[in-house]
Amino acid sequence: MSKEFKRYTVTAALPYANGPVHIGHLAGVYIPADIYVRYLRLQKKDVIYVCGSDEHGVPITLKAQKEGVTPKDIVDRYNKIIKDSFKEFGISFDIYSRTSSKTHAKTSSEFFTNLYEKGEFIEKTSNQLYDKEANQYLADRYITGTCPHCGNEKAYGDQCEACGTSLNATDLINPKSAITGNAPTLKETKHWFLPLDKYQPFLEKWILEEHKEWKPNVYGQCKSWFDMGLQPRAVSRDLDWGVPVPVKGAEGKVLYVWFDAPIGYISATKDLTPDWEKYWKDEDTKLIHFIGKDNIVFHCIVFPSMLKAEGSYILPDNVPANEFLNLEGDKISTSRNWAVWLHEYLKDFPNKQDVLRYTLTANAPETKDNDFTWKDFQDRNNNELVAILGNFINRVVVLTNKYYAGEVPEPEPQEFRAADRELKEQVSELKETIDKNIETYHFREALKNAMNIARLGNKYLADSEPWKQIKTNPERVKNIMYMTLQLSASLSQVFEPFLPFTAKKIRDMLNISETDWSIIGECNLLKQGHLINKPTLLFSKIEDIEVEAQVNKLLETKKANEIEQAVAKPQKENIVFDDFTKLDIRVGTITEAEKLAKTKKLLKITVDTGIDVRTVVSGIAEYYKPEDIIGKQVSILVNLEPRKLKGVESQGMILMAENADGSLAFMSPEKTIINGGEIK
Repeated sequence: MSKEFKRYTVTAALPYANGPVHIGHLAGVYIPADIYVRYLRLQKKDVIYVCGSDEHGVPITLKAQKEGVTPKDIVDRYNKIIKDSFKEFGISFDIYSRTSSKTHAKTSSEFFTNLYEKGEFIEKTSNQLYDKEANQYLADRYITGTCPHCGNEKAYGDQCEACGTSLNATDLINPKSAITGNAPTLKETKHWFLPLDKYQPFLEKWILEEHKEWKPNVYGQCKSWFDMGLQPRAVSRDLDWGVPVPVKGAEGKVLYVWFDAPIGYISATKDLTPDWEKYWKDEDTKLIHFIGKDNIVFHCIVFPSMLKAEGSYILPDNVPANEFLNLEGDKISTSRNWAVWLHEYLKDFPNKQDVLRYTLTANAPETKDNDFTWKDFQDRNNNELVAILGNFINRVVVLTNKYYAGEVPEPEPQEFRAADRELKEQVSELKETIDKNIETYHFREALKNAMNIARLGNKYLADSEPWKQIKTNPERVKNIMYMTLQLSASLSQVFEPFLPFTAKKIRDMLNISETDWSIIGECNLLKQGHLINKPTLLFSKIEDIEVEAQVNKLLETKKANEIEQAVAKPQKENIVFDDFTKLDIRVGTITEAEKLAKTKKLLKITVDTGIDVRTVVSGIAEYYKPEDIIGKQVSILVNLEPRKLKGVESQGMILMAENADGSLAFMSPEKTIINGGEIK
């Protein structure tokens, strides 16, 4: 039998404050955690939901250097964007803190000092990669190179994003400094290490024997780390941005971000309540970490080892990590800008927070990587939210206002039928299933069951046909509408964890304010004579043009990435100077241009070359309109042997430069040159 807990501490992975939040973060961490917390609150549980910006680490300092600003400028900017986006999206943190806060600096310093004084660290002097020109040690993402596991040439010093393997900087093949591009040298430095190997026996027993109920991806990844054998892990870094190592002789060193970041959960709780200890040190508290799969090792092995070493903290009861969400068939990448950013979505789709919450939950990567597409987003909105949930609530509210002037009718006992009892039983069964799925972190299935309650309502209405019976059996219609109104009230409760904005709209229409999970499925939520409000639209259809705009935005991003990452083609074979002198390239001016009939790419262009006026057929119609190039000076090869293209003789070739995405650009002189001027 599972233990009953007095309270719950729920954490969501701290997002790096070096960029905005995207849909991968939402689907993997923040929506599942929010569903779980809202569910607990509906049950009147004592729960805190803790998060905050992770504001230390190399990615932040690298971004600051690239932009020519301070790390504080970066974290201040993105902390605001992230915090505001979460709030507008309805992520209901009890506190959203920052690891740059004074409370956090004090808490993490005290945590380190406690372990240091207990002799829990190993102090080691070792060789570390060093950039002589920058006069700086190269930690984590200050170093790039080839991954020894998959061959990715752009792996970082702490992780390969292509295969997901955690790395040490010295593992990289052909390492380069991310600051100067130079090959680094090795230089001695002193650091403190947490001996994870010392805690492996404890961790194996705790996870592999006592927590077999953990998700297979979490359990399996932990086991693979154990099979490889845990090694001491550094808890300090040679950097000037972060929490200083509170030890004499550690000048110029800070706490490694993966030592100080999880302590951010504790420091945030301290800022939230003076009673913080009961949420972190009382065995009657259930601690749950919501994370993505790339954080499993830190939350299941590193942080628990830290807590065990300290000795007074509880350990997580569960770490329900999700897999990754892809975007339109490609891996989400912040560096390539291949993402749907939350703050941009909120601008493009105002008041449609719940549509994204629904889509990401319905397609959550709970057991395997899943794919977000804008077409699926549109279909789920139009075919499920509009057609099922929105349709049912609208019909109930419209008919109640039409038949009873908005008052809940008094049911007739003799008119209750088997269909009414069956509806109540089915809702009760689905509610129990939803409970079970949420409590075992199967939110996708729980949402499906919630939508099935709305499906039951639509079927009940369709089978009962109150719009027909109102003329022949008005007493029966009272019971039908009474049942559907009670079901609508239940839906306003059951969707609160999943679609909080929609749930509130339903409650507003029904003129109720109470939220309580225990009342779902009851048949007396709305009393006879209770006055409901007029109908309002729960959801609106998303049109093709809206989706096309988002797809086109991604295509533009892909083109920009191709250009940025393009590598120049190798040089062709050498030619002798005499070969070059045979080319007669002149400056000419385009005097006429028109699209060549029955072709997609060809323009028929008239060029004044200074020596004559001639016709050239050029395959540039996809990139230039005829009217836009008239009067433009171009470079033209005039002694190219003429050839016929689509029945038109082309008497030369206009020289173009080709970009990585295949687009073309004229090779034009920077100032006006006389027509016929030679290019040498």
